[in-house]
Amino acid sequence: MSGPDVTVVVAVYNTMPYLTACLDSLVGQTIGLDRLEVVAVDDGSTDGSGAELDRYAERYPGTVRVLHQANSGGPAAPSNLALDHARGRYVFFIGSDDHLGPEALERLVDAADRWDSDVVLGRMVGTNKRYVHQAVYATTQERLDLFDSDLPWSLSNTKLFRRELVERYGLRFRTDMPMGSDQPFTLEACFRAKKVSVLGDYEYYYAVKRDNAQNITYASRFSERLRCAEELVGFVAGLIEPGARRDAVLVRHFTWEVAKLLREEFLTLDPQEQRHVHDRVRKLAEAYLTDGVTARMAPEERLRVAVARDGDLDALRTLIEQQSDRSLPDVVVEGDSWYADHVGFRDPAFGYPDDWYDVTGRVAALLARLTATGLAWGRDAAGARALVITARSRRAELAELSADALRVSVGDLTGVTSVESAGPGTVVRTDFAVDRLLAVVAAAGERRIVRAEVSALGGTGSAPLRADRPVGAPRLVVRRGVRWHLVTPTTNHKGQVIVAITPVTPGRFLARLRRIWPSGGK
Repeated sequence: MSGPDVTVVVAVYNTMPYLTACLDSLVGQTIGLDRLEVVAVDDGSTDGSGAELDRYAERYPGTVRVLHQANSGGPAAPSNLALDHARGRYVFFIGSDDHLGPEALERLVDAADRWDSDVVLGRMVGTNKRYVHQAVYATTQERLDLFDSDLPWSLSNTKLFRRELVERYGLRFRTDMPMGSDQPFTLEACFRAKKVSVLGDYEYYYAVKRDNAQNITYASRFSERLRCAEELVGFVAGLIEPGARRDAVLVRHFTWEVAKLLREEFLTLDPQEQRHVHDRVRKLAEAYLTDGVTARMAPEERLRVAVARDGDLDALRTLIEQQSDRSLPDVVVEGDSWYADHVGFRDPAFGYPDDWYDVTGRVAALLARLTATGLAWGRDAAGARALVITARSRRAELAELSADALRVSVGDLTGVTSVESAGPGTVVRTDFAVDRLLAVVAAAGERRIVRAEVSALGGTGSAPLRADRPVGAPRLVVRRGVRWHLVTPTTNHKGQVIVAITPVTPGRFLARLRRIWPSGGK
């Protein structure tokens, strides 16, 4: 009897109840149980995941096989064990908290057979606000070039691989990497493959962010992320010869794994740890940050990694602080060009070109970054009760824009805004008539973020209004028709200004009375 067409490898550690949805999505595949093999490895789970696997193995004895082992500390070892037992012509890897679309495996295997592909990607989407880079899935392509596509930005192992390719090159997962161990495997498979294909015509894979955010990507420690970055850059350098092809892959790692180490979080480390991280990042950048890599990087990430290479720790700290500032940076304006006056700008010690600092295309978005200074109840120009929001910008140029260039809105409702120069900056006042706020609110109530939108220099940008300290206005009970509403202007946990509008129902009214005058009180 011939073996299965595809083996699905599932490395499992404490993923209940997501594991059940994962397994259901596998045994329910349209490819059929006779063409499918599931090899699941329980990596020492303590939450009942092992028993759940055994239950499926008992129910589907010809399809689901389960192996149990002591906890190894990551997905690499259980994935390797499953590979050693795989019998399918193809192997597919799935996270045990993720799930597949019903037709996923049938479509993937059909494409691999039809095109004689060694690796096939199926479109991934994120659930529960999990981010998945989408560019590589924009279209279906029979042949995808590793060095001339967005494939380096999608190096998770959640793909279909021809098992003969995997075994020919002895591809296995790096057990010395607590996180990111699938990326060297995937990269080398794509590098060795005679053909890589992508299917963008169906939602093949649903990547789940757990409610407790305990996926290893989210729970990893800073030191592990740093080591992961070093290992990945080193692996690429060992696999691909220097030049444009290597640069095309390294741009991803310097942008995601390396530059992300140099964000606001870096400033929370103690000085000795900052120096340690800076030294290690500098060594990486000195060895592999070529002109070909920097030319492909986005401006902010490029500048962070370059300053880490060329500057001292104080310069790096200052740059991170400058980039972390949500307001418009200090700029040099020359004609219609705006340049961020950040570390290294026109400094011969760094020698970076002006275009690394050019923020002209982002001026509108930067001008929209207003700092809320007050929320109050007042009257608008017509004398009606209104919510009055005041904000400030560091830029005097905001006051010079045309009357309709700045709009401040609560949801779809645009307020009446006025601006005036105030010292080196601009003060913005916006009135929202209360009756207009209530006219656009949903019957069940809602919370809306206040946003500013600016049109300038041919572009439009928007940003939520933020406060650098808690601001708010007293709750206001307002009647519209026969309904009463509670309007609460305040800030959320991100410092964003919001307006919460809640209908006052008899039940809520009585509950509030009970909180004010509890039974049995004095």
